[in-house]
Amino acid sequence: MATLTAIQCKKQSASSMRGVIDYVKQDKKTRWGDAWLVTGSDCVPQSAFVEMQMTKERFNKTDGTQFYHFVQSFSAEDDTTPQEVNAIGLEFAQRQFPGFEVVIATHVDTGHLHNHMVVNSVSHKDGHKLHQSPGDLLAHRKVNDEICLAHGLRVLDECELRTKKRCMKPGEYQAGLRGDSWKLDLIQAINEALEYATSRESFIENMEVEGYEVSWVPNRKHITFTCPNGRKCRDSSLHDETFLKENLEMLFLYRQATGFRPQTVEPDEGWLGELAAGWFQVAADLERDDQWQLPVPPTWTDSKQRRREAIKKMAMGQKFGGEEYHFEQTL
Repeated sequence: MATLTAIQCKKQSASSMRGVIDYVKQDKKTRWGDAWLVTGSDCVPQSAFVEMQMTKERFNKTDGTQFYHFVQSFSAEDDTTPQEVNAIGLEFAQRQFPGFEVVIATHVDTGHLHNHMVVNSVSHKDGHKLHQSPGDLLAHRKVNDEICLAHGLRVLDECELRTKKRCMKPGEYQAGLRGDSWKLDLIQAINEALEYATSRESFIENMEVEGYEVSWVPNRKHITFTCPNGRKCRDSSLHDETFLKENLEMLFLYRQATGFRPQTVEPDEGWLGELAAGWFQVAADLERDDQWQLPVPPTWTDSKQRRREAIKKMAMGQKFGGEEYHFEQTL
């Protein structure tokens, strides 16, 4: 069973398009043995961004919407291979976006296989601009179902039934993949988004790339995450104080003060431990500014630290002995 979701990309610029393409092509997400599961429709994946930009410049259409982003998710119960999943994504792109450059990246690092498809907004053949509507998304889903059936995969009956009543929301359609690991998937997505985030804004953008909505309002105590399956979860319900709003705010403050580099190797005690260890040095460097107000460093017990690291290992799919940790399936 494969579902299709359109990711709402609020930031539309050449740099944001490059960021999304680089993100979905990451080797650690798309490498399966000796195979690199990234292909291109009407483009070479290694030079896709350059090709897309050249198309826009050739037709003098460099403003407005720069790209569209879709996620094609497959159930963990499907009897399919990463190579077949990528082939299904390529077939879909060729059928639905002829004349447009599309990058198809198959991610194998989560509990279920899924394709990311980044579509250029301008046709390289005639220069016409691509526009998408809720009706187009329904048409894409019908074709997605046809391709899946041809490959022997099950599809959602609800799609055909509900098109006569109303347009399905992405969360409703993708609810067919609902399972008991959704909260662990959320934790993993947050961890991965933090690897590249230097600010609240970049963190939210990274989460949106993976299909998550983030409600981070300054005057509210908690961050609320909306998962691709439609479920909502507060930061306080993630069983990990690392992801509390106040701690993330301090993390980004620390990273900006110390010159954080994306994908920096995390120390054994975790990045929150690094934050506490280096906080007083940052304070010494910044105390020259009389107007600077430092927040109180976080505190936690050894048991909480161990539990946090265990949860992170669970989210990454690692098995370990010792204590068992149970997640509630209701918020």
